[in-house]
Amino acid sequence: MADAEKIRGATKRVIKALDKGYQVVVVASARGKQTDELIASALELNPNPPERELDQLLSTGEQQTVSLFAMALDAAGYDAISFTGGQIRMITDNAHTKARIKSVDARRIHQQLEKGKIVLVAGFQGIDENENITTLGRGGSDTTAVALATALGAQECEIYTDVDGIYTTDPRIFKDAVKMDRISFDEMLELASLGAGVMHIRAVEFGKKYNVKIHVRSSFEEKEGTMIMHEVPQMEGVVVTGATIQKNMAKIDLNGVDNKPGNAAKTFAHLAKAKVVVNDIMQTEISTEKANLSFTIGISDLAAAKKAMEEIREELNCERIFVRDDIAEISVVGVGMRTHYGVADKLFSALATAKINIDSITTSEIRISCIVDKSQGEKALNAVCLAFELDKPAEQRTKHSG
Repeated sequence: MADAEKIRGATKRVIKALDKGYQVVVVASARGKQTDELIASALELNPNPPERELDQLLSTGEQQTVSLFAMALDAAGYDAISFTGGQIRMITDNAHTKARIKSVDARRIHQQLEKGKIVLVAGFQGIDENENITTLGRGGSDTTAVALATALGAQECEIYTDVDGIYTTDPRIFKDAVKMDRISFDEMLELASLGAGVMHIRAVEFGKKYNVKIHVRSSFEEKEGTMIMHEVPQMEGVVVTGATIQKNMAKIDLNGVDNKPGNAAKTFAHLAKAKVVVNDIMQTEISTEKANLSFTIGISDLAAAKKAMEEIREELNCERIFVRDDIAEISVVGVGMRTHYGVADKLFSALATAKINIDSITTSEIRISCIVDKSQGEKALNAVCLAFELDKPAEQRTKHSG
């Protein structure tokens, strides 16, 4: 949507869908780097702008896009109408800049569709119960689209982006990464939480909760992309679906904490109060009196987390706080891990062969993650991808991996 030509290109996709007999609702995001430019304008005037006013400003980017899109469709001879989030009553909470959707009233959209119109909705925004404009955070247009698909009972939600689908790993690091035809909601949630930036995690949560298939496709090519959906037997047979790397991370170790009930609760309540988002948590009992407690965070939260831990250190009777800001997290994800053995062995063997030391390990039902030295992160990812044959299509990996 960066310029007039790209908007005209998008109108052609809408017209093709109409020609197939579909009613079409389009959710659009801001053009190009407009959101960044609006933020820069705000910071020029106020280094700490009020969040309500920032939302008021940032929402204008998407409003411009949908209006221009409607004009382009009109010029092509099609009847279209654009709406803001507020006009379709997309109600959110009042957490400005990171609001969460509470409800959507689809009646106005249905009325326009019944009149034969194409409906365009500004993504990334809504209003709270006091009618203040709110925004949903970066990637929020994806969430708007899936929320609307849910409210409208849509057959499918197509997400058009600058990549042609979801790959087994980051192709900028592992050049032989393969585009996946399909991936489960659970796998996509894990990959998104672990740094895969193709899909907004809250959009995937909506899709899973309300069973809306999400088709991630290229804005520039006509070919099929990747379908995000509930699991099917073929998907469960693939042990590892994808791998990720997170580089901008830090790890805090609280060594020698009193081993008694309530200390972990105090620790994470204090971090929550400091608005620190915690990724993985590891606790080890070292004696009946003492335990070690570790957690990983984004590097941007490190200063706040260190301050929070120093404030509570005496209350925990913590002997030592150790901080690492030179780490990366390598993860493998796959629903097939639920029913197959040997995944951990293959992962650790691949890292050992590549002479990469593991700092710590965390697991879930469909994920294994290892903390390694940041300088070895990309080498580690490549080793893991080769071990799990992520350079091959899923159907070729099924009979080899596990």
